[in-house]
Amino acid sequence: MGVVAALWRYPVKSMAGERLTEVHVGDRGLDGDRLYAVYEPGGRFGSGKNSTRFRLMPGLHAFAARYDGDVPVLTFPDGRVRRGDAADVHGELAAALDFPGVELAKEAGVPHHDEAPVHLVTTSSLAWLAGHTPGVAVDERRFRANILLDTGSVPGRTEESWVGERVRIGEVELEVLRKAVRCVMVGLPADGLPAAPGLLKTISEVNGVTFGVQARVVRGGALRVGDDVHGVGCSAPHSP
Repeated sequence: MGVVAALWRYPVKSMAGERLTEVHVGDRGLDGDRLYAVYEPGGRFGSGKNSTRFRLMPGLHAFAARYDGDVPVLTFPDGRVRRGDAADVHGELAAALDFPGVELAKEAGVPHHDEAPVHLVTTSSLAWLAGHTPGVAVDERRFRANILLDTGSVPGRTEESWVGERVRIGEVELEVLRKAVRCVMVGLPADGLPAAPGLLKTISEVNGVTFGVQARVVRGGALRVGDDVHGVGCSAPHSP
């Protein structure tokens, strides 16, 4: 069914992340993925949209984060690098975002993931979308997925056919729950990619604002670039 081409972890929600060759996966997803977020004083955390959990924070997408051990290290849009445990990091974030009172904090009672612990896309779906968006760099980084699966270059929304099924990737077993709903983040300039202002509109027109899939972890374990993907079968009913 394919092979793992890339693994991505995002230490801080809505910031660019780090590319890995190997990672452990547990019930919460990839270890450390979106474990931190930038919180507003009212308790919502920074995102590309507003909701009961999320607070739109323009500019957050221009930051990047990686881990040094278990500490997130932030790269600001101007190139400054600050550790997440530095005493002045909250004030520097507030100033850079022009958003008074924000703080970098670890996940507590409210989950940071949008819909599910693991998000994946395939090379087939990237090729399919590229066919609908001539002149736009359709790159995996725009979609902030955790797993890019190499399913070949023939265009097609391969992963959508796995919704309701289980797949095994290396030691990890996932249940593919639903197609992933996209937001304005896909068209923003980030991680070296230029802006693509019409991309979300195109995705809306050709696929109902969805691209890629969301999954939950059935069995954890090590996940590595190069791991094969195998179908397991239909998922048993489970409580949300």
